Amino acid sequence: MNPPLVLTVEVHPLDFHTNCGRIRFYCWDTAGQEKFGGLRDGYYIHGQCGIIMFDVTARLTYKNVPTWHRDLCRVCENIPIVLCGNKVDVKNRQVKAKQVTFHRKKSLQYYEVSAKSNYNFEKPFLYLAKKLAGDANLHFVESPALRPPDVTIDMVAQQQHEAELAFAVTQPLPDDDDDLIE
Repeated sequence: MNPPLVLTVEVHPLDFHTNCGRIRFYCWDTAGQEKFGGLRDGYYIHGQCGIIMFDVTARLTYKNVPTWHRDLCRVCENIPIVLCGNKVDVKNRQVKAKQVTFHRKKSLQYYEVSAKSNYNFEKPFLYLAKKLAGDANLHFVESPALRPPDVTIDMVAQQQHEAELAFAVTQPLPDDDDDLIE
């Protein structure tokens, strides 16, 4: 007899203090559940915004981005969505800047982040807060309390990646998503 299938999701409330008051994001981490397909749709119901995060050290996670985006948009129509490439602190990057084009095709904001070093941690949240409030002048007035970084990021290498991203944006988009990652 097989054990029952138990799907869990971690919910992390994150408070940010803005010039317009406190805003709380309830972050539902569904990581690792893509293999269960539609079962994760229930987590999206009533979502007001989304962060789609892939791992820049794992090509498969970037290949999953179109599916995650489609599912999120099917359940939550017309919500602001940010795409984030995580683990930019890791030297063995598999998803190169020129390969990250999905956000351009879907008019999404894109940020490179590192959860372990806190690099750019606040940027997707600030972008989404501005969209949700309809106020481009909204800004954070104090930093959220974060765990100390587990790693430090190589800022020289990250600046090179950011320059590659800036250059990639000026290049024509590929015809389809199949050639994004060899």
